[in-house]
Amino acid sequence: MRGVWRLRLPLPLPGVPHCNAWALAAGDGIVLVDCGMHTPGSVRHLEQALEQVGLALEDVRLLLCTHAHIDHCGQAATVKARSGCPLWLHPRHEHFTTPAGDPEAAVARRIEIARHSGVPEGPLQEWVRERRELGSGSAGPLEVDRDLVRGVRVETDVGAWDVYETPGHAPSHVVLHQPEQRLLISGDHLMGRISLYFEHGWTPDPVAEFLASLEVVEGLGARLALSGHGRPFTDLPGHIAGNRALVRERLDAVLAALGGRGAPATAFALLPDVYGERYDPAFAAWLLTKELCYLEHLEAQGAVERVADEPVRWRPA
Repeated sequence: MRGVWRLRLPLPLPGVPHCNAWALAAGDGIVLVDCGMHTPGSVRHLEQALEQVGLALEDVRLLLCTHAHIDHCGQAATVKARSGCPLWLHPRHEHFTTPAGDPEAAVARRIEIARHSGVPEGPLQEWVRERRELGSGSAGPLEVDRDLVRGVRVETDVGAWDVYETPGHAPSHVVLHQPEQRLLISGDHLMGRISLYFEHGWTPDPVAEFLASLEVVEGLGARLALSGHGRPFTDLPGHIAGNRALVRERLDAVLAALGGRGAPATAFALLPDVYGERYDPAFAAWLLTKELCYLEHLEAQGAVERVADEPVRWRPA
């Protein structure tokens, strides 16, 4: 499509080898949507992706981030410094900025949650080591120039894009909709493959937020999604239905695992039962984050309850 370029950027994350940034023609420059994670060599990767379509970092007139995760906003400080452009981001970005402001406190908080969830000390310390080796993933503090909220319009040569707030994957998540051409920049709300992640601990019920956000996007009637990971896709109704089905499948699996135990269990102990053959200890931290969101969603519905214990155990209500 003329005036829209996909920039495929490598990531050093297990199971997530790439992310997509999107360049949108806008007058004498571009609007850049997302910018990748900051790691050694990552700025050059972004430059090369731009060069392949005849663009440069200095062409960026505006940087938007669909949400405040490191693979989408990690290079924001560099892009701003090189281009002089403003950054627009949803105001609920404390899930990124609070840990970035005090990384050791953030690690300590994650350790506390893991211990409450029944994670043994060995795997926990291995996660701490890997987390510190990975680094922050950020080129510097996020200096936001405008809140990216409902009602904001982004002008480009392709047309004007409307902002819709779609929390769930992250409290800061938004999508951009171009109604005339029925385009959707979907970030990580809808991806090229059906895959779930929820930011735990910053809102009461991310799973409920995600399901409500699916309804918002469903009502837009977009025909082509430009996602944060994977290829663009046209079957938005199928992806929306698939995400709903996967949430229901995971919730049912949690309930079945708790019911089959006959005794309260920690969130960590439930992981192999919930994920079955798909369970991989290498991704336990990622899976645990999602499972805590499922448990808290079911708790809000009155289907499960936690036992006041250390570590915390769960049982059917």
